[in-house]
Amino acid sequence: MSLFDLPLDQLRAYRPEPAEPEDFDAFWRRTLDEASAHPLDAEFLPYDAALSAVDSYDVSFAGWGGHRIRAWLNVPAGAEGPLPTVVHYLGYGGGRGLPHDHLVWPAAGWATLLVDTRGQGAVNHHSAGATPDPCGGGNPQSPGFMTQGILDPDTYYYRRVFTDAVRAVEVARAHPSVDPARIVVHGASQGGGIAQAVAGLSPHVTAALVDVPFLTHFRRAVEITDKDPYQEIVHFLATQHGVADRAFRTLSYFDGVSFAARATVPALYSVALMDLVCPPSTVFAAYNHWAGPKEIEVYPWNGHEGGASAHRAVQLRMLRELG
Repeated sequence: MSLFDLPLDQLRAYRPEPAEPEDFDAFWRRTLDEASAHPLDAEFLPYDAALSAVDSYDVSFAGWGGHRIRAWLNVPAGAEGPLPTVVHYLGYGGGRGLPHDHLVWPAAGWATLLVDTRGQGAVNHHSAGATPDPCGGGNPQSPGFMTQGILDPDTYYYRRVFTDAVRAVEVARAHPSVDPARIVVHGASQGGGIAQAVAGLSPHVTAALVDVPFLTHFRRAVEITDKDPYQEIVHFLATQHGVADRAFRTLSYFDGVSFAARATVPALYSVALMDLVCPPSTVFAAYNHWAGPKEIEVYPWNGHEGGASAHRAVQLRMLRELG
């Protein structure tokens, strides 16, 4: 690990123009309108997690295409009145696991909706997922999810994931334990990229915690890092000759820089200057475009773990202030 990207003073000023199509907003309006044709049909089934201080619910709801998406809702036991709530999105390859895996926000007095990512959660040491993805991409793909359906924005994998994530906010707001006016989205890596997207798409988000976000400033990412998952795109383009323009056009509808430019709620970012997975310039590209109040914690000597538990303490203090 080394300092491989721009110097910090240049990172703080790094603000490339978003590479977005003219119909970016129309595409997402159409996508979310199509999703809204399916009732949320949310179910919250009490789940015995053997936790005396937390009440857990096994959640399912209709995401993109009406497909059933799974989640956990953890609520501090005995809490009175609707609670502020964190909607938490997962890192690449991870699944929702079990309720006892997700206790930090309830310990701070916040309800938590932990959202499964469709098709993920069956990789190595990651927690198990419980949500299949019924759709295929229609093109050859590199192992993983980055190139699934990449030749058309309508078929791209993250169109479904981002739509699921927006609808998860609506699901959280529908539960009686949740204060619909106090919804914070959070995630790290892939989850950070999803949180950025939701903050730019949903009018119901009140703040965002965005850690070392993935799915951001795609063109630069694939050019300066040789780490997966961005390298999945490189592997794809190295074999599928002549489709680069189509692939990057598709990615332009899903770039975190564009979502950040549309997000107006307070945000707390984290970035690690030795992060080879999500290079710091890609994080600053989004952060510097964020349209609302914002702060960023810089971890000069860390890789993709970012600030880890030290940063969690910073986030908890922010939530206490938002409380």
